[in-house]
Amino acid sequence: MRINRTTLTVGALAALALGAGTAMAAPASAAPNTTPQKVCGSSYRTVNSAAVGSLGTVYLTYNASNGKNCVTTIRNSPGTAVDMSAWLYVADTDQGDDDYGSFTSYAGPTYVYGKGHCVDWGGQIKNVYVQISGSNCASLKEKRVTYTR
Repeated sequence: MRINRTTLTVGALAALALGAGTAMAAPASAAPNTTPQKVCGSSYRTVNSAAVGSLGTVYLTYNASNGKNCVTTIRNSPGTAVDMSAWLYVADTDQGDDDYGSFTSYAGPTYVYGKGHCVDWGGQIKNVYVQISGSNCASLKEKRVTYTR
């Protein structure tokens, strides 16, 4: 079954809001100088990123050998656990992965096969949310949204 992009976007935003307020996972250990490669794996290369306000960055990485994307949200300054998330969705295949909870350093990793597909991804730190839709689609322009709740 195919889901249109508007429905997907609304669903992803709702999931971000719901997950940020309700998830209570065990905190990731504080890891100063954490990189997307330390979180996702050394074979993953950063292909895109977006600032989460001044709090950190959400990274989209890709592993050419297995065709998988990985998303992680990394805080600029690890410390006391705060609400965080990282999520990834491939509309063409209706596959997604997410990680919501209270973390000290980073959220994720989240993995989805994405070779040859556009991806939607994003993350959150505290009350700042970032969503990127239609990313890495060759010449098509992605849509970025950042908002605070």
